[in-house]
This record gives sequence, structure tokens and C-alpha cells, in this order.
Amino acid sequence: MRTVLVFYACIDRYAILGERLMHRFPLYTGIAALLLLAFVLPAMAAGADTRVLFSFESNEEMANIKATGARLERVQAGATDGSYALEVTLTGEKPELTLSSGAQPWDWKPFGAVALDVSNEEDTPVAFTIEVKDAAGGATKGDVRLRAKGTMAVALPLNSPDPLELGMRGPAAIPGYRLASSDHHKIELSSAGAISITFRGAAKPRKVRIDAVRLIPGISYQKIVDQLGQFAFANWPGKLKSEADFVARRAEEKASIATRPVAPERDEYGGWAAGPAVKATGFFHAEKRNGKWWLVTPSGHLFLSFGVNSVITAEGDTITEGRETMFQWLPAKGEPLAAHYRENRDWEALGLKIKFNMGQSFNFYSANLERKYGAGWYEAWKEAAVARLRAWGYNTIGNWSDPQLYDMHKMPYTATIDPWPAASEDHKSPYAEVPSGNDYWKLMADPFDPRFAAAIDAVIREPAQKLRDDPWCLGYFIDNEMSWGSMKDDKSRYGLALGALGLTQKSPAKRAFVASLEKEYGDVAKLNEAWSAKVASWKELLESPFHTAVMNAAMKEDLRLFSKQFARKYFETVSGILKKYDPNHMYLGPRFAGHTRESVEECGELCDVVTFNIYRPKVVPSDWKVLDGIDRPVLIGEFHMGALDRGMFHTGLVATENQEDRARMYQEYIRSVVDHPLMVGCHYFKYADEPLTGRPGDGENYNIGLVSVTDTPYPELIEAAKKVQEEAYGRRAK
Repeated sequence: MRTVLVFYACIDRYAILGERLMHRFPLYTGIAALLLLAFVLPAMAAGADTRVLFSFESNEEMANIKATGARLERVQAGATDGSYALEVTLTGEKPELTLSSGAQPWDWKPFGAVALDVSNEEDTPVAFTIEVKDAAGGATKGDVRLRAKGTMAVALPLNSPDPLELGMRGPAAIPGYRLASSDHHKIELSSAGAISITFRGAAKPRKVRIDAVRLIPGISYQKIVDQLGQFAFANWPGKLKSEADFVARRAEEKASIATRPVAPERDEYGGWAAGPAVKATGFFHAEKRNGKWWLVTPSGHLFLSFGVNSVITAEGDTITEGRETMFQWLPAKGEPLAAHYRENRDWEALGLKIKFNMGQSFNFYSANLERKYGAGWYEAWKEAAVARLRAWGYNTIGNWSDPQLYDMHKMPYTATIDPWPAASEDHKSPYAEVPSGNDYWKLMADPFDPRFAAAIDAVIREPAQKLRDDPWCLGYFIDNEMSWGSMKDDKSRYGLALGALGLTQKSPAKRAFVASLEKEYGDVAKLNEAWSAKVASWKELLESPFHTAVMNAAMKEDLRLFSKQFARKYFETVSGILKKYDPNHMYLGPRFAGHTRESVEECGELCDVVTFNIYRPKVVPSDWKVLDGIDRPVLIGEFHMGALDRGMFHTGLVATENQEDRARMYQEYIRSVVDHPLMVGCHYFKYADEPLTGRPGDGENYNIGLVSVTDTPYPELIEAAKKVQEEAYGRRAK
């Protein structure tokens, strides 16, 4: 059965080649077809064959299987290869199966993955790890999560390169299989000794069925992207087969939007026209009513902000330089679509080691928009994007979006101000920085450095003066996912204070911290007594890095106080400069990813709105005790969820089973936000899927868009968004 799947995946590849040859040489069409049938296909069938290791048909096979914490039984129900499957009843805390090669190791050299069919018989998900060991003790493993009552064919790639080595987060797919999240460790395929399957424990026995443990061809990165930027070797609902499909899609979308161009009972800004009247100020502001925070439109209607981030055409780039063999087509120099090439040499994530993150790139998304709309594609896209969002129940153009959408004055927007790297042409910080120990994108700006205030002033002044009188502006996001630390442990919580202590007197933050300690203790001996430290003098503490592995209660209190002082200095500086140039609009906060209680407290004191990027299935109030006692409106700056059933390689940060499950989770997330009394909205990240082979900089290639690389909406998600966002105001008011 699996031979057929792989065989037809290979036929798809060669059919593309054959189609191109026949197009160029039509006189030889018949000959080409005969050659394909006579020589290529038999060779593929032989080379693409699978090798079954266990089908559980005989006692000899069963003799090479050992189980701990589980009972095994051969059953006919659910068999996918032969007459029997293996039913595994999980009974222990760490149930495990070991499938052995027997007296001699296996030789797996021709193959690139080990696969099996798995069925979950229970009403709850099951998680397990597949591990393969060679005779020398080398091992590779991968994790799998199978939904309740779910069935899937799972594959663990063998000796496949880490996708980060190829410039992408998620590995290319093996059509027909769900990939285990591999550690990409190498093993000796000529001496494979055992396969183990370890399940997570459960409070009560659970049943799982396994069949057809087999070897299959592995991951290929050759010619995996078609001319439209889609995965070449799979089909799915909504996949475009040719450029001619764009014409039909345009007509369908236009007709769909015309049936409901905007959600009912909305004012011109997307506020609740049928709701209670509120005092109009001419600009967006926040107001608390009946114990719940709301935003208010310039015309005086209650408003919850349902936005979309990155409504922009420029984020469809993927690096082609050095990876040309991944693509079935790229435009030659001078061809019309070659205008969608550009150079990407701007940025990389500090905490991520990835190759092919910079270089020449091609934007399949914008190229497809030109195919769809013709020479005036950009203006057509702007009109279509805003019309879509209004029809789909959104009312805010979120962060990272095209500023030209602001000027249309058809939908409220959040202004994006990014002090880094815009503050420096060479992308190096023009001001001092402080490490926090949680420094993914960059180090934390040192707000005690006067150069920080000057740099912030320089990047805020122009946009704030331009937008200060625009009623369509919801407010400003300034910076994003900064290195504030986290509440994981004390080291993470007080990371900025510890980071400042670890610097020298050249650090403005270090000078500020030591000055506050000297003011508190006076005599350094009192500091030593409180901290159980051995500091010779204030001068030594200032000039030399101070590190500690142990923090007593007194030290933690001092670290906490400086953490608050650090955050207050940051927010006072940024808010003061913003309000100097634009007193009319809200400061929407820093878009926390990592956060500490101290940074959130100061944000709540000094910002109009507190923002978090929350990548979870939904907002659970008990997980957000950090908000206890903070009486400020809260906006979620980013969230998303993705799936792997439409030709993409990575789900993003929150995985779902398929597009239907993605739509369900989206509604659940929105409702959890609407039900939280502090929360005034959430912005989905992002408008379009990320490139299949990864975006520049960090290689993200997530299925997280409202639309695909061909600008095709995901209908399940769109219908879910329309419904849940239409009901939101009435639900909130209850």
C-alpha cells in the first residue's frame, strides 16, 4: 500500500518534467510518453519500494518485540498491512515497546525514514517518542502527538539534515506522512539494531494500534517548490494548478465579499454601533464600564480590536541564493517577474543559529499578486486586502503592516515604531545594552544611557508628528518582544538586574544600580552582610563584573527593586517622548513575549494599554496571575495557530490537526479574550503564510496566514473568524 503512495509521489515529479519536455517539443510527445512509461516508471517503482520490518503477521515477528508497562495482542481490527495489527494496551507510567532486528542488525542504507501506522482508540490525545538505535549505540528520535480517535502514518526521518542547516524551521514533507519532530542525530544505517516506541504514562489503561512498521524513502529538498511557491509534490483543496486559476479566484472572492462587505451593527471604525453611546473624543481611547475594559472609537462607540498583523506584500521573500535546487522555477534576469527578487542582508536572530538567512531572495507572494492582478497589482491588492478584512469581521490593521494602508482611511490601524535596527544604519545599537539571559532577538536597550533617549526621539518624532491628528490611528506599538526576562525562575525574573551587575562601570545601568545600592546601604559592609557577599568596596563593585550563583532574600529584594527601576526608566523615557510629539493617541506598550511582574507593573503604570504576544491555544486566566492587581486594558499583539494539511512544512508555535481544527481553536481563542475583563482585543499573526522554504533572517516557514502564498483564503478559518467576531460585542456586554 505504501509503495503505491511513494510511487505516485515520484510520478508527480517526473510528470512535471515530462510536461515541460512535451510543451517544448510537441512533435515528440508520443515518443516522450513511451520513454517515460518504458524506462523511467519501472525504475522509479523499483527504487521507491518500501521494506516492511514488522506487520505482526507471525509468531517469529512477535518474538522480536519486548514490552514494558504494556500488554500486546495481535488483532485484525485496523490492520493496514496484511491481516493483523498490534494492539498495545498502555498500563504503566512509561510504557515502551522495543522492536529488535534479532540476531543480526538491519541494513537500512537505501532508505531515509522509518514509518508506521498508528491509531489512537481513546478519547484523549496520546503522545509518544520513536527512537532508533544502531549497533554502536548511536540514536535518533522524534516526538509525535496523535489526537483523540486519530489515525496517522508517522515517519521518523533518518540522517536527514537539520532544516536550520538549509535555512528553514520546518523540514520538507514526505507526502502521505506526518513527520515526527526529529532531533536530526546521525546513526549508522548499515547496522540499525532496534526501534523503540515510548508512550507518555496515563492514569488509566489506554489502547493504541500499530501496524506496518517499515522503511521508506526519506526527505528530499530537490525541486520541492513549484512556480507558484507551493509544495510541488502534494495536492490539497485550494491548491492552484496553473496561473489561469487566478482569474477564477478573483471572481469568486469578489462575489463572496459582495454578499457581506462588513459585519452588521458596526460604525465606520468597526465599533459597536448598536451598543451604548460613549463620550466621543475624536480619537481612540480606553474606558472601563461595568468592571470590563473597552476601547472607544473616535465617534463614541465601544470597540474591541480584532486585527491582523503583517498585512503587507514585502514579507513573502525566501532566500534563493545558494538554494536554487529547491525551486522548479525562478525567473531569469530581465524577465518581468524578476522584479520580485531583492537582497536580504538586514538581520538575524541573536539566539538562533541558522544558515541561508541572508542573500538574494525571491518573493513568490508578490509575484503571484502580479499574476493575479496584472501590472497594477499593488494598488489592486491594497483595495482587496482591506475589503477582505472588513468582510471577514476584522477592524484593525495590525503591527508590521504596509503604512500605505493607513492613508486609505478605511480601517483603523496600529502604527509600528521599531527603534532597532532603524536607529542605526549599520544595524548596530547606537546606545548601551544589557543582557538578560533571555536574549533571543537582541540585547535589552539600556534606558539609563542618554543615547537611548536620543535614538528613541529620532525614530518617534516623524511618524508621531505625521499621525497625531489622524482619528484612524488606534495608537503606537514601540519595539517588540524585548529581552525583559521571564517568570520561569529567579535568575530569569531578575535577569536584567543580574546582567547589569555583570557589566563594568562603562554601563549606565550598572552605574545606576550601584548608586542605588550605595544610597540604600551606605557602608559596603552592610551590603555584604545583607547579601552574604564579599565586596571590597563600592568602587570594586562598580568597576568589576559581579556574578553570583546564590541569591538570598535580601539580594532578591534589591534585584526586584532595580528591575522595577529599570522598567520605569524605560517606559518613562518612551512614553514621555511619544506624548511630546503626539498627545492624542495611545501608547500600546512593548508587546511582551517574555515578561516579569516588575516590567508588567511599570508598563501598567506608564502605558495606556499593556500588550502581550500570547501564543497558546487560548487565554486561561489562571495562567495570567501576573495581571493581578493591574487595572489597565490588555491587548494581545500576536497569536496564531497552524496545521500541515495544506502543503506547508510547519504549524507555527501552536499546532492543530487540520484546517477544521485550526478554525475551531481560533474561535476558542477569540472567545477567551472577549471573556477576560481586562482584554480589549487580539491581533492575529499574520495575513499571509510564511514562505514554504523559510523567510530571511530566521527561516520561519509557518502555516499561519489567513491566505496562502497564492493569496488564496483558508475558507475554514475565514468563516470561523466572521462568525466569532460578529458575536463578540454582544458576548462582551453580557
